[in-house]
Amino acid sequence: MNTTENVHIRRMQRTSVTLLLIAGIINYLDRSSLAIANVRVSAELGLSATQMGLLLSSFSWVLAFALLPIGGILDRIGTRKILAAGLLIWSLAQIAGGFITSLAGLFVVRALLALGESPQYPSGSKVVSEWFPVRKRGLPIGLILASTTLGSMLAPPLQTALLLSFGWRAMFVVMGAIGVPVAVAWFVLYRDRDDARLSAAQSAYLDTGDDVRQTSRRLTFHEWVGIFKQRTTWGMIFGFMGILYMVYLHLAWLPNYLQRERHLSIAHSGWAAAVPYLLGTVGMLCSGLVADLLVRKGLSPIASRKIPLCVGLIGAAAFTVPAALTDSAVAAVAYISAAMLCLNLAGGSVWGLVSVAAPRHLVASLGSIQNFGASIGAAFAPFVTGWIVDTTHSFVDALLVSALLAVLSAACYLFWVKHPIEACTPGCDVSVAA
Repeated sequence: MNTTENVHIRRMQRTSVTLLLIAGIINYLDRSSLAIANVRVSAELGLSATQMGLLLSSFSWVLAFALLPIGGILDRIGTRKILAAGLLIWSLAQIAGGFITSLAGLFVVRALLALGESPQYPSGSKVVSEWFPVRKRGLPIGLILASTTLGSMLAPPLQTALLLSFGWRAMFVVMGAIGVPVAVAWFVLYRDRDDARLSAAQSAYLDTGDDVRQTSRRLTFHEWVGIFKQRTTWGMIFGFMGILYMVYLHLAWLPNYLQRERHLSIAHSGWAAAVPYLLGTVGMLCSGLVADLLVRKGLSPIASRKIPLCVGLIGAAAFTVPAALTDSAVAAVAYISAAMLCLNLAGGSVWGLVSVAAPRHLVASLGSIQNFGASIGAAFAPFVTGWIVDTTHSFVDALLVSALLAVLSAACYLFWVKHPIEACTPGCDVSVAA
């Protein structure tokens, strides 16, 4: 591969990762906005914790069902068009949220927000699988996924400042407007690999080291259905469920938890809520570095992702228990921060696993199927947490439930995720027991 070809690939790598990082930060700023405005919106609309939990859960439910077909759409049409459209839809939905005056209207806006955001992370896995060789995929996956914690870290102080200065409606409008130019930039600057007219040497370089056979053919429905027949798929679904449950719990309720349970003011809770996500960013970046290191040490691509996944989940559970039981607000924030570091070590490895566990033309489908199934379970987190708080007047039991699910998820990865996903052509013999 000559110097000119190498420069072309590096340019696309830098462009795609940078834009996906920016879009991911905006993604989590927008989905965090209702949690930040929780107290003000509840007061204005007269909502109980259970009702707010149901509203927060509605986003997760719509996201889950939108994820089921979005991977197949991405694998057939490509990420350039679909992610640009998604960015535009969710940005406009966020803007519309600033003008809503009823609970029903908020349900509609959150549904559109979820629909638009659904292509974001399956797109990230697909882009990395297309433009990076397997031995170099860990760091870009970690950088892209760092957007989840960076966005969640920036959301409390940034949006709290907007909330206190201009009100929650203006906060929604400002957050939504940021995404529109990013949608345009993605559509103008990014190219799907199949449309990039790469040389044979470039393609061979990008496919080096994969455990699975690569192909540029379009996804078939039979292959899509075949993903569900394999044990690795179900291990990834149930394993990711415990991660997302804890993520959604913190995303939906952390500011309210700090105000209600730890008696912090709105302004102070905004800064305190940023600390766990700062540590989470460290965990997310470490996930990519650890995966690349383990591959260089000779572990298989799948094993290099499973180890940080299981270690991270057990660590998240171990730190969540004392966070729930301590009487100190400072200690609670410290324990939650440590739990978030471990949780995001696992979370970054999840999407890294997707990028190495399937052929290139199945990556987005596997990622969206994994996220669909996991989101169905995790969507209960905001509602169940709100119900527990209304029933017990405390977050203790809600945190302990999330710790238990994290341990069960680690077991799913350990015992079920062992082999790469196969492309199931007519007559193939793959099964859940394989």
